[in-house]
Amino acid sequence: MSSMVRILMTAGIVGTLAACTSVPLPPLRPLPPTAPAPAPAPAAPSTPAAPEDGVLPGAVVRGKARWVPVRWSELPGFDQDALHEAWNAWIRSCERPAPPHAALCPEVRRLSIGSAEDQRAWLQQRLQPYRIEPLQAAETLLTGYYEPMLQATRLPGGAQQVPLYAPPPDLATRRPWYTRQEIDTLPQARAGLRGREIAWLADPLDALALQIQGSGRLRITEPDGRVSVVRLAYAGSNEQPYRSVGAWLLQQGALRDASWPGIKAWARANPQRLQELLWSNPRVVFFREEPLSDFDAAFGPRGAQGVPLTPGRSIAVERDSVPYGTPMWLSSPGPLLPLNRLVFAQDTGSAIVGAVRADYFTGWGPEAGEIAGRLKQPLALWVLWPR
Repeated sequence: MSSMVRILMTAGIVGTLAACTSVPLPPLRPLPPTAPAPAPAPAAPSTPAAPEDGVLPGAVVRGKARWVPVRWSELPGFDQDALHEAWNAWIRSCERPAPPHAALCPEVRRLSIGSAEDQRAWLQQRLQPYRIEPLQAAETLLTGYYEPMLQATRLPGGAQQVPLYAPPPDLATRRPWYTRQEIDTLPQARAGLRGREIAWLADPLDALALQIQGSGRLRITEPDGRVSVVRLAYAGSNEQPYRSVGAWLLQQGALRDASWPGIKAWARANPQRLQELLWSNPRVVFFREEPLSDFDAAFGPRGAQGVPLTPGRSIAVERDSVPYGTPMWLSSPGPLLPLNRLVFAQDTGSAIVGAVRADYFTGWGPEAGEIAGRLKQPLALWVLWPR
């Protein structure tokens, strides 16, 4: 088993973090009942009913999803997951919890040192699982994303000729901004980015990968020879449409393996067409540089929820169908990475469209990139919602 797969299967660092509130989410919309449900029998005061007993709540609709209540016994592998390994991601979500989840956060923190049995029993007592179903026929798909870690220089020189940019000054007033091809060819676009270079890379495909992932780590060599590791965080885009370079290659009939390793292999074999490949995706992402402390280095970048991502426990979802910070059960049979585990909806992305669609955060570095670049497999999702 590779070290990255072990990272995905082992625990992170448990921190002590403070909670705060966020903008209230719109209420769930109940589905019309098909038949009146019988009233649940009252439990004896001294013996609460077991979570699997009683009548399930009704189904609800949110965004493109129908949430169908199920019993805990229907969640594949629920008894086998090492739940304590997910608790750090939950504590991170409690930094910015949605109102329905905020009341659980004090208990979540106390249970961070609890046994797996205690955590499992608490989940069953406090949360109701809902299977997510798409309202319209759609592909169920799990893909992966990661945080690239790349070598860079502060100034151009030698092979390091590919710039990474901070946002141009007129980004807010000129929408959309210039396309990738226009940035490379138009004098006025190049002038708008002059002086906005953060660092320089050697490989334009590495720069593209960094923009697709939305953030990354750079090991930057300064002009005086000093080396520092920093994080580049998403700071905006040119608001041009995203086009997959893998899909472009498939349409060209240029390859059959549209994974990221397959794309890089094609580029090495066809250097004369590299520029054409890059220009097929007009979207460009701009960054801001952030220091990377030892503590921050143990986590991924901040996702759309505003909290740092945890390898193997954070996913990106379609926000209309699942609120940020929601604990979820994820099941995917493989073939690359068989998964049955507790995860958290902490991010989103322009390519994440559909109710049963998720991007799985694999971590950082080359091995995480190898997994993320090849991960594409069936998916089932359950929302775990407060009772």
